[in-house]
Amino acid sequence: MNNSAVQKPVSDAEIDALAEQVKKQIDQLFAAEAIHANAVQQQMLASHVRAMALRSLTGEPLPEVEAELFEDISPESMRLAQQVVDLFGNLPREETWLLSVHFEVAKSN
Repeated sequence: MNNSAVQKPVSDAEIDALAEQVKKQIDQLFAAEAIHANAVQQQMLASHVRAMALRSLTGEPLPEVEAELFEDISPESMRLAQQVVDLFGNLPREETWLLSVHFEVAKSN
């Protein structure tokens, strides 16, 4: 992970637009996979996606994340999370690990 990335200024509108675009893609994935997030899970996911949009647009790095923390996440949740992270095109692998938790929890509903 490159912690020396230069952060560029972006507006809240830019962040919100990107987050909304990705959230629509997630809604389509959830529908295709018959995954149903409850209201709290949707709110937490939306907050995470907005943070991902911010990091994507500004180059802000994630803090260190240990892969071992995500060993119990299913391959399916990881696959879905990777599809979402790929939409951004510039986020590190660790974003997939973090996002996969949202998919895993919503799948249990």
